Amino acid sequence: MANKTVANPAVKKYVKTGIIAAIVIVVAALGIWGISAMRGEKTISAEEALETVSADAANAADLRIAVIRMDAIQTDAAVLKDLASQRAKYENELRDELESRQKELEAEKKEIEESQDVLSRDALQRRIVDYQNRVTELQRDLTERAQSVEVSFQKALNEVQEKHLNPIIEGVIAKKDLSLVIDGRFARIGENSEKLDITNEVISALDKKVSKVKMETPQGF
Repeated sequence: MANKTVANPAVKKYVKTGIIAAIVIVVAALGIWGISAMRGEKTISAEEALETVSADAANAADLRIAVIRMDAIQTDAAVLKDLASQRAKYENELRDELESRQKELEAEKKEIEESQDVLSRDALQRRIVDYQNRVTELQRDLTERAQSVEVSFQKALNEVQEKHLNPIIEGVIAKKDLSLVIDGRFARIGENSEKLDITNEVISALDKKVSKVKMETPQGF
């Protein structure tokens, strides 16, 4: 049985982290209290601040409440399923390219190892440095393109939400004269509450309004 070629650690690390790089934006916000304290301004008590709040509140008998499951919309709405399919196509293309280029690098690595006794020390060092640079370039190229796929996908999602989903939800709220719509992922619903859930109606209306939105071609494709 032939020896199994060991993938370059840098490439293996890239595969382990996944094709799609997670982009996390952390915003450190300094609160109003902190700003006031830094400036030495006088703070007031909670009781004094609450003087601006009225005692008026909605009467439960007047409330019309509904629940919408956003996770179900993401998985069941035709336009969002199509967008997910478009993103998967680009992801699969990146995976195929990663496998192909990884094989090339593994072959080059093997060739370098076999030439250790032939090349001079300086020549061998140059080949190793060149190889490492190619691995680094592969990581950077695929990571940037993977991020570009995610950017294009999120841009298309925002378009669906702003141009299609939000108007549908607002229309359902107006038609049903609803006072409050709760995200079903954070709600607990009793057994006899079928009319509370407007998810399927929203999906049906959204499917009728739009079924496809083309992702902008990501950079590098």
